[in-house]
Amino acid sequence: MRSHLLNGLTAEHYRRSVTEGVERVAAKLATTERPFTGVTVDTLSPRIDAIDLDRPLGDTTAVLDELEDVYLRDAVYFHHPRYLAHLNCPVVIPAVLAEAVLSAVNSSLDTWDQSAGGTLIERKLIDWTTARIGLGPAADGVFTSGGTQSNLQALLLAREEAKSDSLGRLRVFASEVSHFSVQKSAKLLGLGPDAVVSIPVDHDKRMRTLALARELERCAKDGLVPMAVVATAGSTDFGSIDPLPEIAELCARHGVWMHVDAAYGCGLLASVKYRDRIEGIERADSVTVDYHKSFFQPVSSSAVLVRDAATLRHATYHAEYLNPRRMVQERIPNQVDKSLQTTRRFDALKLWLTLRTMGADGIGQLFDEVCDLAREGWRLLAADPRYDVVVEPSLSTLVFRYVPPAVTDPAETDRANLYARKALFASGDAVVAGTKVAGRQYLKFTLLNPETTTADIAAVLDLIAGHAEQYLGVSLDRAS
Repeated sequence: MRSHLLNGLTAEHYRRSVTEGVERVAAKLATTERPFTGVTVDTLSPRIDAIDLDRPLGDTTAVLDELEDVYLRDAVYFHHPRYLAHLNCPVVIPAVLAEAVLSAVNSSLDTWDQSAGGTLIERKLIDWTTARIGLGPAADGVFTSGGTQSNLQALLLAREEAKSDSLGRLRVFASEVSHFSVQKSAKLLGLGPDAVVSIPVDHDKRMRTLALARELERCAKDGLVPMAVVATAGSTDFGSIDPLPEIAELCARHGVWMHVDAAYGCGLLASVKYRDRIEGIERADSVTVDYHKSFFQPVSSSAVLVRDAATLRHATYHAEYLNPRRMVQERIPNQVDKSLQTTRRFDALKLWLTLRTMGADGIGQLFDEVCDLAREGWRLLAADPRYDVVVEPSLSTLVFRYVPPAVTDPAETDRANLYARKALFASGDAVVAGTKVAGRQYLKFTLLNPETTTADIAAVLDLIAGHAEQYLGVSLDRAS
């Protein structure tokens, strides 16, 4: 069994095995004609259930053959131009190369004596990102597993900085279209059930700052403690960006921690054309960024950034066996001092190789392309009588609804849209997402693939309409 351990004696075995795996994936990418096969749970489950994990195959080729049957053939492929569903981006090759490197070396980014140069590379990328945001010379941060963890850590810091002796009095303000992790974080942090105050949004799904001002004033009047305002720079459903400068003014006036959830909108930090859409982010106390959304990185690659490095002390715990206090005086950089995680992958390497190969402008140009594509898609939808489109895109998301000409019952229209999405997924021809707007069923394109064209969008719209019309035809037949 030692022949499977990666070391100097097995380097050739490693090279052959990884090469064979890469060749399989490359062949699959080159020949994939649809983003999904349409396989069902009932079809796939028996294949996996039949595998006896206590009887290894022992041979890499046989294992890869089996993997083809249980995973590769039926995976959902985000690189396909008609995958238009969630915030999943196609990935750039330098980042995939980094995955191979970091997995083989297997550095752990919690302490210096487990990572050395990896620690310094991560810190350099944190400094680069905080400089792009404009947080100032005292800024710092750490890589995380994703936006949910980043939001949790930012709100933990805000809770501690609020210095309240009663968690039940703390209040967090976020728009009604903010990410669910805000509510989840409040619960995990022990705040009360009414801790998150939902602020209404305008027609463009941006937080209404007048409503925020009223709620902040009411909070003070009621003897409550405003802990944080969460401004969203790229909402999950709409890609909407809250008015950051106005929110920053209100936070400064009321002495409230300002957190910007830019998990999606962080791509604008590299944008060549649209950077001004997140003006005001530089005034935040903390920022969430997900490079694995709009920097075209593999999952996971994310970070939480703070204006004042000293606030990261609220996540610090010293263990004698790992990061004793004396190491601080010895100026030994241990990233675990800043992180909610202990053992942590060297995910920063993916962004490092990407920047060193493509540069920030290269990333920004790709993100600008999908923002431009969303604008073209919005024009198509606005001109198509079959569809109702909700808002003009700020980033690369389109939310819309098929509206049949002869149906007046909104519930029937809801069912037609639900059916169309499910039928499209089952066909494997395209993958789209869904959501609710004002209680009604809508569909969603999240455009993160520069290879997607307006022709792809038009074709998928035709497919959706066809499935919806098929459902309504059957429904009318049943009713007659």
